Amino acid sequence: MTTRREDILSAIRTTLTDTTDVGTRIYRSRVEPLSRGESPALVIEPLTDTPVQNTSLPTLDWTLRVRISVIVRSSTPDQTADPVIESLHSKLMADLTLGGEAIDIQPAQTTFNFFEADQPAGVVFCEYEVRYRTDVDDLT
Repeated sequence: MTTRREDILSAIRTTLTDTTDVGTRIYRSRVEPLSRGESPALVIEPLTDTPVQNTSLPTLDWTLRVRISVIVRSSTPDQTADPVIESLHSKLMADLTLGGEAIDIQPAQTTFNFFEADQPAGVVFCEYEVRYRTDVDDLT
């Protein structure tokens, strides 16, 4: 059995399958560098997961912040990443419950980083907040 958090992260990965220009190059919490041939790619990772006690029910209302990194190689990385970002955003917003795993998902922040590499590269961090609920004594 897995936690609701893990189910949500898995649902995000499944939802993002076939994102424009990415195909199946979608990774969970990847720390190894990507080769030139592996980009564009997406990396999904949890950042924070904050509970709030629901005083009227024996439940916890959680806010999970998730970062989806869009990794591209191009002399204009922000422009190259743009169709990927549009695609992933549309896919995530098509079902705000992520197949019933969440109460809601909303965009939180987008950050752009550019790097000198064997070919110019960029990473665009797209952060989303996912709200979900668990019982106080059970994270599943």
